[in-house]
Amino acid sequence: MIFAAGRGTRLKPITDKIPKALVSVGGKPLLQHTIEKLKHFGFNEIIVNVHHFADQIIEFVLSNNSFDINIEFSKENELLDTGGGIKKAAYFFNDNKPFLVHNVDVLSNFDLKELYLFHMNSNSAVTLACSVRRTSRYLLFNESNMLQGWINKSNGQVKSAIPNFNPANYKELAFSGIQILNPSILKDMKEFPDKFSVIDFYLSLCIHKPINAFFPTEAHMIDVGKPESLWEANNFLS
Repeated sequence: MIFAAGRGTRLKPITDKIPKALVSVGGKPLLQHTIEKLKHFGFNEIIVNVHHFADQIIEFVLSNNSFDINIEFSKENELLDTGGGIKKAAYFFNDNKPFLVHNVDVLSNFDLKELYLFHMNSNSAVTLACSVRRTSRYLLFNESNMLQGWINKSNGQVKSAIPNFNPANYKELAFSGIQILNPSILKDMKEFPDKFSVIDFYLSLCIHKPINAFFPTEAHMIDVGKPESLWEANNFLS
């Protein structure tokens, strides 16, 4: 699944007329970079959630013959956030196999096959691709790299289902916007509303189910979320 429904407010004024997914980096729209990366690693069925300028995204994919793979769309009349987006598209993941979710505005050198095999060889319900980089918000993991909490460094907000949680006791990793989910996780989502954050969902679940971190030491990623990051993204691709 590719998350492409967002309004791209951090990329304004570029996204006043086009969706974030169609913002060009290195001569190609972000969505095309993501689709081609998934194809390169063997993925041949993709669902894309859409909302902001949804018709532009659909037209772009269809005009490129769906990049010669099966691409469907999950159209959100209102933004459902990350968890709600996955829940709405749950029908697509009907083969009882783990599936990958990828933010459209993330460029990385992550080996997605390595990530998938890592997940298959673990007992995790979810594997979150992470990196060691500076950000304002971190996921917090224990010594076994299992998710325990979340912290916002800019305002001190902490989230965890663990009683008397002390964030100082845990490893800080930045989430990359790439993840592998076991389909069984979709049953747990039924108890949640139509609109919710997938990270909040994981934080409520991690005391019952293992949610693991995958962070290769040589990994690099860029969140193409702000106009100033476009220059960095072009250099990264070159």
